[in-house]
Amino acid sequence: MDLDAYTRARTPTWQRLDVLSRRRRLTGAEADELVALYQATATDLSAVRSAAPDPETVTRLSQVLARARARLAGTHAPSLSDVTSFVVLRLPAALYRIRWWTVAVTAAFLAVGIATGVFVATSPDALSLMGTPSEQQEYVDHAFAEYYAPGAGFAAMVWTNNAWIAALCVGTGITGVVPAYVLLTNAVNVGAAGGLMAAHGRLDVFLQLIAPHGLMELTAIFVAGAAGLRLFWTWVDPGPRTRGRALAQEGRALFTVALGLVGVLAVSGLVEGFVTGSALPWPVKVAIGAVVLAAFWTYVLVLGRRAVRAGHTGDLDADRAGYSVATAG
Repeated sequence: MDLDAYTRARTPTWQRLDVLSRRRRLTGAEADELVALYQATATDLSAVRSAAPDPETVTRLSQVLARARARLAGTHAPSLSDVTSFVVLRLPAALYRIRWWTVAVTAAFLAVGIATGVFVATSPDALSLMGTPSEQQEYVDHAFAEYYAPGAGFAAMVWTNNAWIAALCVGTGITGVVPAYVLLTNAVNVGAAGGLMAAHGRLDVFLQLIAPHGLMELTAIFVAGAAGLRLFWTWVDPGPRTRGRALAQEGRALFTVALGLVGVLAVSGLVEGFVTGSALPWPVKVAIGAVVLAAFWTYVLVLGRRAVRAGHTGDLDADRAGYSVATAG
């Protein structure tokens, strides 16, 4: 195909389609013309992609067709099927694909947290950095437990804070540094708090108050960190895909993870707001937290494996993900 000659011959058709797709109102004849031109231009795009995949021409025609399709079909209205597809297919697929990243982040977080806790609990110098003896006693005897005051306001505050941390890990994931720093900081803080409680003989109180909500809450943070680091690694090693296409596909899939974590953190916030600080026996509280965590991993492993085997990745459907520039090879 002589692309230049083909472009010159077909440009008036493409321009006419673009003009009609931008008009606010169309007559009946113009609407019929828009449909005919859309079909003709779609054929042109297919021909260009097959015979002479020039990136600039493909991009130009893709943009014109996208506007025309939006003019013909209107905006997409979310439906129950979209919600079902997200919950049953896209989200579990996206979570399943980063499961080993999540396990690695969990292991690293626990290693740093436990090491920090042991260091604080066994080193007088490290313990002194946690405050004066009176401040430490106040924290151990009152402040730590009183923080978990049950109620809707506390649950909302917890949800907002954790959602922000998760969004930060995913949104800045391409840097690699920010999610790693956020995870490291949280691991050190949790470990230091545990070490302080242990040094004063209250490690049992620490575990009883952390476990009910922390099992799910920390897992959500681990997932967010894993999603961010996965995006960074995609930038470093995109595999057989071009770097731009790999980042676009993985970025959309990991945005699915970020949306899903909003719901996950809402559940952990409810547990923290209404279970952790409640009068229930602590074995019951921990059991509730364990059931919530087990339900999450069952959802990821069972539905996620099924969705991935069916070809889902967590990315948008092809007709909503936008057009990709054709590349050789």
